[in-house]
Amino acid sequence: MSDDDSREQGVEFGEFEETMEEIDYPIDNDELLEQYGDAELELSGEPTTLSEVLEPVQDEEQTYESEEDLETMIMNMVGDDAVGREGYSDRGGSAESEGMDEERDGQESF
Repeated sequence: MSDDDSREQGVEFGEFEETMEEIDYPIDNDELLEQYGDAELELSGEPTTLSEVLEPVQDEEQTYESEEDLETMIMNMVGDDAVGREGYSDRGGSAESEGMDEERDGQESF
């Protein structure tokens, strides 16, 4: 597996990418962290663990029904820490900038 295969929106899943595929879903948050809490991820090049990423929801009743469900939670929890520089093109377009492009398209050039 290449590095690009395990990277998504600034999160490097590394070996945990394959682990997520092999987990017996559904799995609750407590069991997930007990078994895989030490799994390493990288956020913008900085190493962290699954436990650190999911720390804000450790006391909540959370069950992951699928790999996609778990991946979505991880992406939600890392937020701005994992995604490029705020306000720069490496973060992707925003609705505001897209609207400006549409306005320009409708204007005549002089």
